[in-house]
Amino acid sequence: MDDYQPIPCFKAYDVRGQVPQELNVDLAYRIGRAFVKFLDAKTVVVGRDIRATGSELSLALAKGLTDGGANVFDIGLCGTEMVYFATSHLQAGGGIMITASHNPPEYNGMKFVREESRPISSESGMKEIERMASLNRFDPIGEKGVMQFVDIDEAFVRHILSVVDVSALSSYKVVVNGGNGCAGPILDRLEPYLPFELIKIHHEPDSTFPHGVPNPFLIENRAPTITAVQQNHADIGVAWDGDFDRCFIFDEKGNFIEGYYIVGFLAEAQLDIHPGATIIHDPRLIWNTIELVEERGGKPKMCKVGHSFIKEMMRNEKAVYGGEMSAHHYFKDFFYSDSGMIPWLLILEIMSQEKKPLSQLVEERIRKFPVSGEINKCVKNPDEVLARIQRYYENEHPKVDRVDGLSLEFPEWRVNIRTSNTEPILRMNIETRGNQELVQAKVEEVVGIIENS
Repeated sequence: MDDYQPIPCFKAYDVRGQVPQELNVDLAYRIGRAFVKFLDAKTVVVGRDIRATGSELSLALAKGLTDGGANVFDIGLCGTEMVYFATSHLQAGGGIMITASHNPPEYNGMKFVREESRPISSESGMKEIERMASLNRFDPIGEKGVMQFVDIDEAFVRHILSVVDVSALSSYKVVVNGGNGCAGPILDRLEPYLPFELIKIHHEPDSTFPHGVPNPFLIENRAPTITAVQQNHADIGVAWDGDFDRCFIFDEKGNFIEGYYIVGFLAEAQLDIHPGATIIHDPRLIWNTIELVEERGGKPKMCKVGHSFIKEMMRNEKAVYGGEMSAHHYFKDFFYSDSGMIPWLLILEIMSQEKKPLSQLVEERIRKFPVSGEINKCVKNPDEVLARIQRYYENEHPKVDRVDGLSLEFPEWRVNIRTSNTEPILRMNIETRGNQELVQAKVEEVVGIIENS
């Protein structure tokens, strides 16, 4: 069809690569031109996280957008969800967030949405934007757009607070760990409206990430939050990744609460407000969520992992909430987008209403459906290994589904194994019905099959 060359930093859901080898100002400019041409957007929101290369990429991107004829609303340093918010709030034709989330400091990237904060992925426009950026065959520059800075912080804070009953909140002591990313400034803006004592650690934005790249999904990155909770006798701990679209929760003892249990916890609360509503969940771990949703009279729907798939299904099903065990939480009241600022406030609202510590509110579910935590294994031939695992268990006649990767369900345990979109890695999650010893046994069994493949 044409002679375009794929651009390595274009992934399934976003752009992500090392600067300047894979992503640089020239490519950022071409992406801006391609984005406007693809969407025919008249206005585009641009935001960036704390990374040192964010400013230069932002300026180059904005030049490409304005040379393409679009006006740019620059919202400056922000979290990814603030671009989602601003795109809908300002009724823009699209939005681009410059971020590499939890990647090392030398990386940067971009996340794209179109009007109404609808996601753009490889199945809905990313490939076309990549093709146009690669070919670099744009019309001569005509009437240029203009760029203006727009401060949306206060409007964003008001919207976040509208999703929570602030009057119902008790005066808790809360450890907040911004990871030296973008969460700190917004927490400062939220603080005057909340009855909490915020104990702030790693709070100031710092592109050097002096305490390591913020990714609390990794066990080794959780110690500072745990220590702060225990030393300050806090009621809860919250930690964010760099662009704060994911938040991670710790109870009053400093125990990390797996995102899987938070999905069920928030689903219950949303169903109390919206009886009979649909709840979307990912296929990695499912039993706890399905049971809680059905007991509350809701309708659980399984969806492939990934924000673009979750958001599309939520809109199609008119779901009120969607959750992934990776700590992405999506809300109809937030333009069907994921937010890292709404979940922790909702959790504290529930704690305030129930008048119980978080550990008591989740302990029964953790006992009932213990999990392995996500286990990653590097393999040379992921598809062959998945086929070998399925053959190994075929005589036990498990229920098999391939919504995303391979899921095998037995009466007392279940495993989901997915391949990475970008690396030769298998990601495994196992859950059982109340049997922690069985979790460990099955982890060893499945890992043995993988390592001997």
